[in-house]
Amino acid sequence: MLLLLLSYCGGVLTILSPCILPVLPFVFARAGQPFVRSGLPLLLGMAITFAGVATLAAVGGGWAVQANEYGRYAAIALLGLFGLTLVFPGLSDRLTRPLVALGARLSQSADSANGKSSSVAPSFLLGVATGLLWSPCAGPILGLLLTGAALEGASSHTSLLLLAYGLGAATSLAAALLIGGKVFAALKRSLGVGEWIRRGLGVAVLAGVAAIALGLDTGLLTRLSVARTASLEQGFLDRFHPRLQNPAAPNADVVMSAGPGMMMAADPHGANGGMMMAAKPAMAAAALPVEGELPSLAGAVEWLNSPPLTTEGLRGKVVLIDFWTYSCINCLRSLPYVRAWADKYRDQGLVVIGVHAPEFAFEKNIDNVRRAVKDLNVTYPVAIDNNYAIWRAFGNQYWPAHYFVDAQGRVRYHHFGEGEYEQSESVIRQLLAEAGKSTVAGDFVHADAAGIGMAPDDADSQSPETYVGYSRAENFASPGGEVHDQPQAYAAPAAFELNQWALAGRWTVRDEKAVLAGAPGRIVYRFHARDLHLVLGPGADGKPVRFKVRLDGQAPGDSHGVDTDAQGLGSVTTQRLYQLVRQSGEIRDRTFEIEFLDPGVEAFAFTFG
Repeated sequence: MLLLLLSYCGGVLTILSPCILPVLPFVFARAGQPFVRSGLPLLLGMAITFAGVATLAAVGGGWAVQANEYGRYAAIALLGLFGLTLVFPGLSDRLTRPLVALGARLSQSADSANGKSSSVAPSFLLGVATGLLWSPCAGPILGLLLTGAALEGASSHTSLLLLAYGLGAATSLAAALLIGGKVFAALKRSLGVGEWIRRGLGVAVLAGVAAIALGLDTGLLTRLSVARTASLEQGFLDRFHPRLQNPAAPNADVVMSAGPGMMMAADPHGANGGMMMAAKPAMAAAALPVEGELPSLAGAVEWLNSPPLTTEGLRGKVVLIDFWTYSCINCLRSLPYVRAWADKYRDQGLVVIGVHAPEFAFEKNIDNVRRAVKDLNVTYPVAIDNNYAIWRAFGNQYWPAHYFVDAQGRVRYHHFGEGEYEQSESVIRQLLAEAGKSTVAGDFVHADAAGIGMAPDDADSQSPETYVGYSRAENFASPGGEVHDQPQAYAAPAAFELNQWALAGRWTVRDEKAVLAGAPGRIVYRFHARDLHLVLGPGADGKPVRFKVRLDGQAPGDSHGVDTDAQGLGSVTTQRLYQLVRQSGEIRDRTFEIEFLDPGVEAFAFTFG
């Protein structure tokens, strides 16, 4: 109930934002008409349509977005016709086609001062068209709703919250319409300028349609909107929505965010962002407090290497929960130790469970995860957490994240990021000893951490994790910047500063990746680190994409990575992380360049070590 109230209040605040401006002409075109038969149906149609489209946009696939685009085109045409009939009343008399007749009815309804010719249907239809065009502000409250929709999937609860938001906006617009209607009537009585008012409304409608057709409603106005309403909405959230707490750590706050990919407390100046951060210093083996009960594992969409496991079925076992995703370099570097613990302590009662929570869309493909599990020699149970249900149950924020559970089902320790492997193994031994296992001593494991799994050279790494998609891209240096969601010819500058990067060739930059529209194409990065990795995938047809790597314009030689040879040659065959450079000598600033010889390649993110 509280979240419904917050959603409604967030919608009410939309009236204060410039992004509502394109909608106002359509609303005030009903001024002077009976509110129940004219204004109210329009506002209800707008709110209901917004809730439906927002639900599809949040949880649907590309087909929903495409369908909404077609709806926008149809709505622009309909509302443009409506505006023209307001400006030129004779136009409705000369047009005879059904759609024009519908526009004439809308025009006549808006032009009726006494409301006799107005009806509910055309006003509701106009509201539906307006709802397709409305781009409300993505402030904290709407962001929270869309986050829930994206993470939890389609549900009546999600649609109800979005409808409450839309009804809140409709309420504030209704108040403006009622006040505007009185002003409208007064002007007509005192000045007799009804005809000019009607024409002015028509011009305003056409201006609104033009703004929407040019994308101003989703561009400039939306950016202005965030600055105007975000602080008010955040105030509501801070006052009424209690800060969530980690069920496994009752005293730890959890960061609210739009998705797991943004829930890492990343340091933009660090070598690898938030995934490298340890949650707390190592504690003595004798001091393992109870942090909470093991949350449910029921949210997994599928299990690999095992039938579904339950908290009840794990009682009596010591459990290690490892949150990971297969293209995360930090996860890959900790994986050899997790595998070694699973092998060494399995017979003594340790159960290792990998919870695969995807960062990129391709990591939601279960076949991709199944292939990665096989290639990485992961033999212990893996829960596919595509909906982030287990992630949320733990209140997790990091990749990798390790939670250590005793035989009584209680979380006793956690560690975020890489490193401190001996401390983690000491915790495993202590929990096994508490469970009555006496033969848990001996040397610590010596994991095979070669290749990609080798520990990073943090002391000499000065380049941060860098995303290629526009939603989180930084330090992009191609002239003109990134163009969103359409093919564009890019060029690399002649010189780069450290950690700047650029595209060259014809690319389509999307929210989480860049796709090469035509070969050849290049990516250039000025970096300082021992290792350079790039998350890549082949095109939609799945055909391998050949590439060539250069360091400072030369073949990498002994500084090639595991996925290239000394000549810098390699190919992209699957969607995963590729190690392209491992410097063999002195670590210094270098200019990395990868040229793709075939089209379709998808580039996601750089990581270093």
